[in-house]
Amino acid sequence: MDRVGLLSGSPLFEMLSNVELEAVCALLTPRTLRAGEIIFTEGSLGDGLYLVASGEVEVFHSSKSGPIATLGVGECFGEMALVDKDYRSATVKARSDVELLHLSPEGLAQFRKAQKDGFSFLVMNIARLLSVRLREANRHL
Repeated sequence: MDRVGLLSGSPLFEMLSNVELEAVCALLTPRTLRAGEIIFTEGSLGDGLYLVASGEVEVFHSSKSGPIATLGVGECFGEMALVDKDYRSATVKARSDVELLHLSPEGLAQFRKAQKDGFSFLVMNIARLLSVRLREANRHL
């Protein structure tokens, strides 16, 4: 898999240089799951962000009977764990066989030390993503 290519096509990594993308790639841990497997559950302690490298995942919330979102290649979830290290706000399950790339808070801290400009762009993109998701949630209220 071309991780740099995957990251460069994701809005989460917009504005990062190839050197910065390669630095992030070195910090990513792959995780492969089969269709139907739970990635994490609502209420569990957050351990970082996941980027979908292949397949699809579904996001569930205890207040809804079905999935609230389906995410595919290049999309991410779990980003709040990089910001507040709190409990997960949703359950995420593999809709199909899926390959994920995981970025831990420790990995983000290493990236911050090595690539200060790239870190600033990444944090700005996380804030932008959180803002979009908050606006979507508000529309549903």
